[in-house]
Amino acid sequence: MLCREVTDIIEQRFPKEYALDWDNVGLLAGRDDKEVRCIYIALDASDEVIHAAARQGADMLVTHHPLIFSGMKRITNQDFIGRRILGLIRRDISYYAMHTNYDVLGMAALSGSMIGLKQPEALEVTCEAQEGIGRIGQLEKAVSLKQCCEDVKRAFHLESVRVFGNPDRTVERIAICPGSGKSVIGEALKKQADVLITGDIGHHEGIDAAAQGMAVIDAGHYGLEHIFVEDMKDYLGKKLEGVQIITAPVCHPFVNI
Repeated sequence: MLCREVTDIIEQRFPKEYALDWDNVGLLAGRDDKEVRCIYIALDASDEVIHAAARQGADMLVTHHPLIFSGMKRITNQDFIGRRILGLIRRDISYYAMHTNYDVLGMAALSGSMIGLKQPEALEVTCEAQEGIGRIGQLEKAVSLKQCCEDVKRAFHLESVRVFGNPDRTVERIAICPGSGKSVIGEALKKQADVLITGDIGHHEGIDAAAQGMAVIDAGHYGLEHIFVEDMKDYLGKKLEGVQIITAPVCHPFVNI
């Protein structure tokens, strides 16, 4: 199967038009006429991921986060992005990224279902048919904020989360936005969420949200978004006959010491 045929199958489910304006998605490096027999899936196109894809003999790398976000005037070995792109091209690995189009059409619903949201709707509508970033809905029954933290840890296989707010308070209306959720705090407050589950929350965002009556559970950027890898493996595995799908192991980008 050619790379362009693989990308067509991806874009049938996750059209590039659903990506946000600032994003950069699609085939970012390599040949669209490359014969693809093995695909490696990861969250980021890190050095370790590219080396692993090469060791596995992958013909194509698919990631959630784009390696190239903005325009580049030169591609050389003098910076880490250039070195990664050169490494992909030298190994003839076609590289495809699917970021906010997947957030809107995959990540939002998947994350909401994982925490058991009832009657979910888009947290921040970004495109037609009321689709958008994140989800907001009700739990089947109210729980303590502490129990909600435990449920998030269990659902996303996390050892710990950070929480802003009184752990003993009761929460029932839940917003979730995998990745960085600073920009949706206002929307979650407007839609009267009891708690926002997201990542990359700083000191001021956390305490300010709590002061306005909404708790925040920071489960980490990678902590919530790693679900992309297995979800895309399942999707492509059902659609691509005769193509081997290999996934990067779950590996958080930092350690707590």
